[in-house]
Amino acid sequence: MRHGLRVYRLTVAMWIRSTMTYRASFAMTTFGNFAATAFDFAAILLMFTHVDALGGYSLPEIALLYGAAGTSFGIVDLLLGTVDRLGRRVRDGTLDTLLVRPAPVLVQVAADRFALRRLGRITQGLLVLGYGLFALDVDWTVSRVLTVVLMLLGGAGIFGALFVGGAAFQFFAQDAAEVQNSFTYGGNTLLQYPPTIFARDLVRGVTFVVPLAFVNWLPAMHVLGRPYPLDLPQWTAFASPLVAAGCCALAGLAWRAGLRAYRSTGN
Repeated sequence: MRHGLRVYRLTVAMWIRSTMTYRASFAMTTFGNFAATAFDFAAILLMFTHVDALGGYSLPEIALLYGAAGTSFGIVDLLLGTVDRLGRRVRDGTLDTLLVRPAPVLVQVAADRFALRRLGRITQGLLVLGYGLFALDVDWTVSRVLTVVLMLLGGAGIFGALFVGGAAFQFFAQDAAEVQNSFTYGGNTLLQYPPTIFARDLVRGVTFVVPLAFVNWLPAMHVLGRPYPLDLPQWTAFASPLVAAGCCALAGLAWRAGLRAYRSTGN
């Protein structure tokens, strides 16, 4: 573990030095990343020029959902976002070069071409989250503050597991980056809106099958003092870190299975 973290740190530092060689380009691409993700929330703001609530939720409440999901996803997208290129490496054979290096393959794949410009997504998510937290009329108890912290940590863990699990699937499918993106980027978009606007079967699916609901929906219901559509017990609002740990364990097993099944290019 220590060796893997050191390799990741050194590789990321190399890419950051490379990025900072062209500071103006870095500033422009980071702002572009910020602006591109901001359009999603701009669309929500446009909706609220015509309605007072969306699915029974006010703008500050949706800002909380949007900001929590966006921040958690942004952190993972920064740290692990390049693993979705694994299928391309499998197809062109460049994964073989990683196998002969004295470093964990997952660490090398995650750190390769580290894109610091993705800080723009995190910044945008934090700004929207900050607006939601300050605009909400909520009695901020210790449990609610703790829930917000656990929501961000657990959400990052769940998204991280989806990134790694999706990468493991590409060992077998090889050309499945878009399938992975449907759960990662698509899941982030889904969670930006309240669960009340979706069909009940979809809510069940993202609660019990792919537990995206633990990223922000369930914890946010405790913060907002709202009942969850599936009438789950209140303690589930604090279960995000446990769910994230379970998802990460499953993703780790899937990664090891995929790596063992890999038989090199041309075979």
